[in-house]
Amino acid sequence: MSYPSAYLLLSHGSRDPRPQAAMDALAERFAQKIPYAGLHSLATGSEGAIANDQSDFTTAPLHATATIECEPPLVGTAFLECHPLPLHQQIEQFSDRVKSATTASNGSAKPCKIAILPLFLLPGVHVMDDIPQEMALAQQALGDAIELDLRPAIGSHPGLHRLVTECMAKQPLEAWIVLAHGSRRPNGNQPVEDLAERLGTLTAYWSVPPSLESRLQELSQLGIRQIGILPYFLFAGGITDAIAQAVATLSQQFPTLKLHLAPPLAASSELTDLLVDLAQDEGEGKR
Repeated sequence: MSYPSAYLLLSHGSRDPRPQAAMDALAERFAQKIPYAGLHSLATGSEGAIANDQSDFTTAPLHATATIECEPPLVGTAFLECHPLPLHQQIEQFSDRVKSATTASNGSAKPCKIAILPLFLLPGVHVMDDIPQEMALAQQALGDAIELDLRPAIGSHPGLHRLVTECMAKQPLEAWIVLAHGSRRPNGNQPVEDLAERLGTLTAYWSVPPSLESRLQELSQLGIRQIGILPYFLFAGGITDAIAQAVATLSQQFPTLKLHLAPPLAASSELTDLLVDLAQDEGEGKR
């Protein structure tokens, strides 16, 4: 298997500092776990995110007795929105760092490939349109020096079923609702519907029908009293805060219901494993 020279973790972006902190933590975990140069991951530590006003990147140093000729890949973060630079310029800046890190001792640049890993749960407009367009602009500017490789979005990984099941198992209740952001793109919500069908839960959406309120009304009419609500989001932020406020209001609107709000999926070790798996998925990487 040919491993990329670098990996760029891509999220939506937020003015809230919590998603940025969670992305940094995820990048650090990822850098420690990702294999490279055909070897199993030998990294046992991380130098942490090296921040500047444009982009962040993390390297995972080796702590092993074996002699390794290659350097570990760079792992960076980028954001589709809420960043001073548009995404294509963030990619170009990260590419400059990759080229500098992979330039041979004689000054010649080695061929480089950067895997772009979208941290999006739904195949909406951002994943299907916005990200490919920004990558095309970056690739045009970079020419043949660096190959950009778009990998599947994290929401496409079947292992999310196990991760959500583990979250629900921590609080056994009569019924669960998986609450996602929602997409207006045709079939954009199908992965959530498929996930909920496998889990035996209901779905609700923050931005499109059916709403959380309507789902609670349905369950209340069925006589169900203990209901769990799982925010289908990777990181805590403004929307999850708004969801918590909405659940508090709905608890007063439905006084006979006992509502339990679970935390978002977060930058867990299990989530990192799914991302590493997608990063190495050569078969589905080209989109």
